[in-house]
Amino acid sequence: MKQRRLGRTGLMVSDIGHGLWGMGGWTGGSDEESERALDESARLECNFFDTAWAYGQGKCDAHLGRLLKRHPDRRLIVASKVPPKNLKWPADPRDRYADAFPQAHVREYVGKIREALGGREIDLLQLHVWDDGWLDDPDFAATIGALKREGAFRWFGLSLNRWEPWNGVRAVETGLVDVVQVIYNIFDQAPEDELFPACRKADVGVIARVPLDEGSLGGALTRASRFPESDWRSRYFAPENLEPTMDRVERIARDLPPGMPIVEAALRFILGSDDVATTIVGMRTTAHVRENLSMSDKGPLPRELHARLRAYRWDRKVRPR
Repeated sequence: MKQRRLGRTGLMVSDIGHGLWGMGGWTGGSDEESERALDESARLECNFFDTAWAYGQGKCDAHLGRLLKRHPDRRLIVASKVPPKNLKWPADPRDRYADAFPQAHVREYVGKIREALGGREIDLLQLHVWDDGWLDDPDFAATIGALKREGAFRWFGLSLNRWEPWNGVRAVETGLVDVVQVIYNIFDQAPEDELFPACRKADVGVIARVPLDEGSLGGALTRASRFPESDWRSRYFAPENLEPTMDRVERIARDLPPGMPIVEAALRFILGSDDVATTIVGMRTTAHVRENLSMSDKGPLPRELHARLRAYRWDRKVRPR
């Protein structure tokens, strides 16, 4: 697989990484199948794996801990996230930093994550939600600095709120953040406006998440798709959201060259951005792993097609004034 530099961390990461969210409780999978998929990723030289404690309350961190044991000869890079204490996704600007990430809480979950990973140092620790207003709390810099000096993790990052890529630019400019994770795909191109230029200037690494828009750009979603109430996609793809999404997906499919699956177009579109170091894709089967990782060799889309797909930008949440 091709690799890219993850900003000033200096880490060389596979340009397509393995996201574990779907292994933490989505319907339609099994733990055994998930672990086979992780093994296949490692075998095919994917070296970047992204999880969070909230993905099954540590279940996915434990998946990675077992993966590391099974592949001691491979340099696998692990990124995980501390959940907010107030359990609010996304972050609410009306809340204080202390409501979400007090030092004792961060320490507790860093300890839990490390234990699940077999006691090793975390390569990249991220806060699972963020609001730039929290920069004014001195406990933020104090906590991250202390844990980093103690060797709990090597690099620090933020996972930015859905549809709020601007709400992290100030953090990037402080020099305290090494990596940001943000939603970026054919629909969600807003990070290009302010976030990517700020990251470029500060040499902050960028992880693109949700490359397939939670599945709509994966080729399997239809207007008849329904999910159990326990599956969060039942809300994301509720009928009032599913219909406009499928309208756009169907137009994209008609705009692609004959024989090109929409999932290929979606992943290769992101590979066309020099600002993105790695794109984390949720993969729960070995077939998905082989299909998605093969896009690394295919590389970015032809320029004309990439330019045509840029017209499908969809700003689904208005930036606050």
